[in-house]
Amino acid sequence: MARASIRPVPDWPVLELLPAGREQGGTLVLADLHLGIEGSRPGPHLSSAASMSWSLVELARARSAKGFLVAGDAKHPIVGVPAPLRPVVFDFFSTLLAEGFTVELVPGNHDVGLARHLPREVVVHPATGVVRHGVGIFHGHGWPSDAVLRAGTIVCGHLHPAYRFAPTPDEAIGKQRCWVRVEFPEFPVRPTKRRRRHAELAARELIVLPAFHPLCANEALNRLRPSRGRTFLVRRFLSRGSPRAYLLDGTDVGPVATTIRPDRPSESSSGARPRP
Repeated sequence: MARASIRPVPDWPVLELLPAGREQGGTLVLADLHLGIEGSRPGPHLSSAASMSWSLVELARARSAKGFLVAGDAKHPIVGVPAPLRPVVFDFFSTLLAEGFTVELVPGNHDVGLARHLPREVVVHPATGVVRHGVGIFHGHGWPSDAVLRAGTIVCGHLHPAYRFAPTPDEAIGKQRCWVRVEFPEFPVRPTKRRRRHAELAARELIVLPAFHPLCANEALNRLRPSRGRTFLVRRFLSRGSPRAYLLDGTDVGPVATTIRPDRPSESSSGARPRP
């Protein structure tokens, strides 16, 4: 069976998933929208949800895409949807739907209570993920379904990957969002005893999406370990291969660490120091 085509959209934190043999009419996969993140910052703020939705509409038109699949964390508040955020979330997804695009969501750890506030046309999948054209897609905060584990390629978000070029975390301009890709060994790796009830990991590669919202805190994987709550992907998946980072323009910037160092703070925390 011919494999689907999966390719990053140049200069966008978006993956284009095309059925085998097709050059258009695919699905745009993205993660970590974190709608409402502006409200977590001090001082006055304006929501960027409307501009984000229209930028996605323009991108989908340019790529002749048929729809979107959000791989988790559509909203920012972890539990519930505050009343002021409800119309923001509804209008964001309504904009995409009104332009004729399909919209699907695989919930992430931030999406508790979100489904009831979405337009009814949005297809909400289980948090364990979904398989599209042989590609398994889940958020990345918990163990995926057996179907996702058996897919040839797995796509996730959650990690907010970035690559730091500046020598210290104080120089924020030196950290850029990136893709992470890791190839797994040719032969499946059996799960740990804790995961025996699940299928073996049969995928050949994992692709980690950059966070879509530009205000998200990002993890400089070439400098420090991920923050608490994001180490799952490193321990269970990235550490099984040799992951590499790619900037949004496609530049290969080299390998990223897969060793968890619990004695060191995350770079996304204040006062963090880079690994020597």
